[in-house]
Parts: sequence; structure tokens; C-alpha cells
Amino acid sequence: MTAPGRRGGRAAAGLAASVCRVRGIERLLAACAAGCALLLGGCALIKPPVEANTDEARSAAANSGATRAALTLTVDAPTPLRNLLERYLDLARLQQLPANERLGNSELNRLIAAAPAQARDLLQTEGYFDAQVSVQREDVANGAADGSGAADAPRADRAPARVRLQVQPGAPTLVTERRVETEGALAQRASAGDADAMALQQVLQTVGALRPGQVFRNADWAASKQQLLTRLRSAGYAAATLSGSNAAIDASARTAQLVVVLDSGPLFSAGPVVVTGLQRHDEAMVRHLAGFGAGEALTEEKLLAYQDRLQKTLLFQSISVGFEPDPADAAQTPVRVRLTELPLQQATVGVGVSANTGPRVTLEHLHRRPFDWPVVAYNKLEWARDSQSWAGDFQTHPGAGFYRNLVGVQIDRLRSDTDVVLSQRLRLGRTQDTPRLERLYFLELLRSRQSELPGTAVVLSSSAGASTATALSANLHLVWRDLDSVLLPTRGITLALQGGAGQARHPGGPDGPFARVYGRFTGYLPLGQSWYGQARLEAGQIVKRDVVVVPDALGFRAGGDDSVRGYAYRSLTPVDDAGGTVSGQGVLTASVEVARPILASMPSVWGALFIDAGRAVSHWRDFKPALGYGVGVRWRSPIGPLRADLAWADELKKLRLHLSVGIAF
Repeated sequence: MTAPGRRGGRAAAGLAASVCRVRGIERLLAACAAGCALLLGGCALIKPPVEANTDEARSAAANSGATRAALTLTVDAPTPLRNLLERYLDLARLQQLPANERLGNSELNRLIAAAPAQARDLLQTEGYFDAQVSVQREDVANGAADGSGAADAPRADRAPARVRLQVQPGAPTLVTERRVETEGALAQRASAGDADAMALQQVLQTVGALRPGQVFRNADWAASKQQLLTRLRSAGYAAATLSGSNAAIDASARTAQLVVVLDSGPLFSAGPVVVTGLQRHDEAMVRHLAGFGAGEALTEEKLLAYQDRLQKTLLFQSISVGFEPDPADAAQTPVRVRLTELPLQQATVGVGVSANTGPRVTLEHLHRRPFDWPVVAYNKLEWARDSQSWAGDFQTHPGAGFYRNLVGVQIDRLRSDTDVVLSQRLRLGRTQDTPRLERLYFLELLRSRQSELPGTAVVLSSSAGASTATALSANLHLVWRDLDSVLLPTRGITLALQGGAGQARHPGGPDGPFARVYGRFTGYLPLGQSWYGQARLEAGQIVKRDVVVVPDALGFRAGGDDSVRGYAYRSLTPVDDAGGTVSGQGVLTASVEVARPILASMPSVWGALFIDAGRAVSHWRDFKPALGYGVGVRWRSPIGPLRADLAWADELKKLRLHLSVGIAF
């Protein structure tokens, strides 16, 4: 047999029709009564009217249908099925009618008698094709119960009727087979040995909410067919349709065999890229970002990646990438790109606070085409209690291979509890952004100066590199992401890798080569129904001869929000022979955190438990990790997570509050 459709809608229509018939009869009776009153009004002087509290009046009212039968329905069934029946049964919805619109007793009895069949139809949509349903009515006034659902004509003093619907659903029907067949270009390409087509056919066998071994439900069956169509269309067969489907149900064996037939239609391949909406920027740049050539399949993944690359240029306010699925143009389908450009210049003022560096103010300016050159000029000034910085970049608009050329200048001043590090950087390089991988190649000239804070007794030792040093180096930075959400991840990993090599120079000391490597891994994983885990591992090392001094800004320090909580920012660092702090030649930190929503009514607010450990060192023989652990609150806001952590520094025996916004990669 074929699975039945949901009949709640038809039953609802029957109920509405019944209500309309009863109201029509009421209006007719009311009109007749009014006419009789006018014609026979004088008879009241001859014969007294029947009093309202006599048995004769109550009997007349009952026989005329003037008495309205109220209803209380109880459904005995497992919770999910009870919720279904209480929502869609006509009897259940009858309870919601106002007192002046309740049905007459005969109509109520009809609905009670029809309830078992309607309930069985509803249960079949949930996979229960052999359910046993019985209904019983109880009239409270006389305690009468009739399993058939029929009742005597109601008396005027009868209390509301009570109806009990009992359900024994039995075992559910399970899917034993699900077969997806294809027609059209996909089937033809697969028969010809096309690897992509054959792989897609295999994927379709696993797509959908309803698969072998699961309970057959009409809602899942409908969703599976839609998911199959969506997956096929996203693979480049944009005109795909559902040719047919069948659900063969064996009620006695409680099994379901499902068949879906999909007509793929043609495979749509890329033709010319048609760009509209440009006023100032170059059309060649927009074409370079396509990432696919003529004749390639127009999959949803390729179009979304194209749109994402256009978004990352920071040049456009609105972006639309798509095509018209006209089978006549399938071999050379025009790809239409509709753009709205952002203003040439943009200025932003921001304020904030960080537990690491204190309150801050930022000023940013962006020019998207200075001097009518195809470059983006970016300037940012940030002034905080413990850090001040200025960064200025020139980046070309993306070209072939999604590459940009860049020139950058950056000046940073960082203050810790004991010292101040001033660094200046000049960079020249290239960058490439793809949805999962970011690459940055650059040459860097770095000058760094470390000095003591006024009023401290620390004497900076030049032999330890606590003065001025410069370095010229070649560098490669990579960031790889595989996340369910870049902004608010709950599953996946990120990996940041940095490598560089160059020549360092220090006044009063020998010049020499050095190499620097650094990595940071972060993983996210759901744990059960409501818990989420996060782990982080960070490691870095500078390789050089002991007598060679590299700029302090190239070294490593630990402590702070995204390092070891419970300790001050950049405080877990080596101390030289004179008692001054310097950046370490190596660093190793780790963190483990579990979190879950605090209240079901506020799923975006999480509570967290964490433990951090690590330190920066000059020599690994001196490594002894500092521990920090505590509790925190997370608000997963639309702009990123806001974190507030109260951490205990095991080494200092002190509590510290940490506040931060965003994700560190």
C-alpha cells in the first residue's frame, strides 16, 4: 500500500461545515420563534407561559437542540503521539470553541464516533499503521459511559461531557529499503563512465532525513525528497525535478520500501561572466575572482565561493552571483554578477575595554581607490592604557589567483608590569585568501627597543638583548579553517602556522642568522546533547646561536585572555640576570574548556569551566607550566562571543577577571 496523506485538514473542514449547518438551523428557528411571538402575542393573556424551570421547558430545550454540549478530552498515548492528536483531532479543537458556539449533542456524537478513524490516519503519518484506538464518553451528571461513543439526548442540567481516547500504537513501521534512481544527463554521464557523475549518484543514496533502519514518517519522507532535489540542483543540475516517488507500506510486517526517481535535466556549465553595477572599479578584477573557467560545472559551492571572494574585497555593499537555469543555454550559461559599490572612503571610531591592555579608543580610515589607483589604503590608530599602535597598509585589488600585493607599516608600543617594548615594522609581500586557507608571504624589516619602566629598579642588560635590535627576514604565514561557523564555531578546527628566517643585528654584539617557527591549534567539538568542548595548543621556538640577539618583538610571552588566564598579559616570560623581563626563545601553552547553555530559555548564554597551562622560556630546561583555572560566562552574540572569565592563578594564589570579544586564530 502507499502511505496515506495527513487528513487533519479534511476533518477540520468537516467540523467547519458542521458548525455552519448548526448555525443556519439556529437562525431559522430564531426567525420562526420571532414570527410566532408577533402573531400569537395576545394568547399570553389566555394561557400562562411555561416556566423556565419546569421539566417540560428542559425537555423542549433539549429536543430543540438549544442545549450546547461542552467537552473535556483526555488522550492516553505516548507523549509525542499525544501531542499530535491533541493538535489535529477535531475533538481537541472543539474544546477551544466559545460557549455560544458549541455544537449540538448530535453533532458532538458524530465527531466522537469519527475520532478513532481520524486518529488512526494521523498515527499513520508517524509510522504507526497498526494502531488500536478506542473512544469512550462519560456524562458526569449520571455517570453513564458508552464505549460506542453514542449518548442519550442531553438534559439541560447535564455537566460537560468527558471523552477519553485510548491509543495503543504498537510497533512503528521501519524503512527497510530506500532506492534513489536518476534520469536525464546525470544518468547518461554516469553510464558513460564520468567519475563525478558516478560519485554524485553514490552521494544521493545517502542524502535525506529518512534512511533504512529509521521509523517511516510522512514529514521525513517529504523532507528527504526535497533534500535530494536540493543536493542535485546544488551540484550543477539546476533544472532537476522529481519524476516520481513511492512508499510501499506492509502494515502487517511493519516495513516500508521507498523509491525516488529524479530527472536531473542538463548539467549547467559556465559561459560568459556578465557584470553589472560597476562605476569606479575594474571589471577585470571581478572576473579574476570567479575561480572557474568556461565549461566548468556551475555548482552551488563555486558560486558561493565566488560571492565570498567578492565580499572579502571590502569594495561592494551588495553582491549577487547567479544564473538563469534555462536548459537551452545549459552548455554555455551566462553567470550574472550584480554589484553595488561601497563609498570610496569610510571612517570609523570605536571604544572598548580589554583585561589585557585596559580601555581603548580606535580610529580607522579606509580609502578604496586613492589617486584612482586599484588599491585599498587602510589606516588604524589604537590608543589603550597599556598599548598604542598605528598600522598603515596599501593592498592592491585582487588579481589572478586571488593574490594581492601589499606594503605595510606598523608601529607598536606594549607596556607590561616591568618594561616597555617599542617596535617598528616595514613589510612588503603578497596575500591570498580562499574560503578555508589564507596565505601571507612577506619580507620584513623589524626594529625593536626594550626599556625599563620609570621608577623600577631593573637595570636592562644589553647582553640579554634588553635594548635595541633589528632583523631582516622572509616569512610565510598560513591560517587554515574547517569550521561549522567562523563567527561562532561549535565543531571543527583552526590551524595557524608561521615560519620565518633572516639576519639579526644588535649594537655591541655579533650579527647572525635566525629562524622562527610558531603554531597554534584550536579544536571545537560537541559533547553529548548540550555540552561543548574546546581545546587549544600553542607552541613556538626561535632557533639561533646564543650570542645572536633578535628583536624582542620576535620573542614569545604568555599570560592573558587567549593564553594562560589568571595571569597578567605577557607576564609569564623569562627574567634575565639583572632581574628584567625579556621575551622568551620558546613558548608552550595549552587550554581545555567545556561549556553549555545556562538556561534553556537563553540558549546563547553559556557557562564554562576551563584550565590553562603554559609559559614562555629562554631554555626548555627551565620550563615549568603555570596553571590557571576557573569559571566563565559566554554570550554568543551576533558579532562574536563575549567572554567573562574569573580565573585562579595557581602560582600567584590570586583571582583575576578576564574580558574578551571574538575568536583568536
